[in-house]
Amino acid sequence: MGSKRMSGWWPQLVFVGPVTIFFLLIMIIPFLLGMYYSFTDWNGVAGTVNWVGFDNFKQIFTNDSDFWSSFWFTIRFTIVGVLLTNLVGFFLAYLLTKKLKARNVLRTIFFMPNVIGGLLLGFIWQFIFVKGFSTVGDMTGWSFFNLPWLGDETTGFWGITMVFVWQSAGYLMVVYIASLTNVSKEVLEAAEIDGATRFQVLRGIILPLIMPAITVCLFLAISWSFKMFDLNLSLTKGGPFKSTESVALNIYAEAFQNNRYGLGTAKSLIFFIVVAIITLIQVRVTKSKEVEA
Repeated sequence: MGSKRMSGWWPQLVFVGPVTIFFLLIMIIPFLLGMYYSFTDWNGVAGTVNWVGFDNFKQIFTNDSDFWSSFWFTIRFTIVGVLLTNLVGFFLAYLLTKKLKARNVLRTIFFMPNVIGGLLLGFIWQFIFVKGFSTVGDMTGWSFFNLPWLGDETTGFWGITMVFVWQSAGYLMVVYIASLTNVSKEVLEAAEIDGATRFQVLRGIILPLIMPAITVCLFLAISWSFKMFDLNLSLTKGGPFKSTESVALNIYAEAFQNNRYGLGTAKSLIFFIVVAIITLIQVRVTKSKEVEA
């Protein structure tokens, strides 16, 4: 019996063991070390690490207005980014599940921005905002193109949001397309025969049936929005005067530019807890609205 049990364990160790080891090395151990360093004053370089307890967290909650300003910016960006990304992604998916001749080409075109790296995409759009828009504005005289897109708090916010939606909507479009194509055609035909309008079919049949996809897309969009770093760095670098600084950029600057790694990891731990709570609530709420076909 013992030899049979051992023989049954070997395939599991062979296939699951390496993945588990790499997961521990890449995810779990760094996370636990980060929790430890959040209670120290380590600067990220020195060989000595001093335990300071909750001093980092006291400083964050009582004497770090920049962090909370960046948190407020990130929350506003997340709300707008999640709504617009899902609306655009669903609209494109709904449109491209219709009988269009070029729908496969259009799907590829709309998905392509997601393939481009965030930093590269940010620098491309920085050139478009600074050079391209000003040129178009001079040629057409439209004030919209002559706005200080990356030089003002309001326009900088909407500039980052615009690029984020342009990059992310294509990925969510693919998820929505996969879910929309699985909606029963018989159910839709029965609704049309009963005289339901397109809006009634969309609200009463399609949306409830694709709720699992909505759960996934909301989760992804919330995660991407909160963790947004590369676009922020390449487009505005948090400026002007840190008015468009995301939490991720604030943590990066604290840990690697100010050489206060302990304080930076304390901020990241607070950030992790907040994002985890929000995503758990979102998944629980949307899961409760899922229905069987």
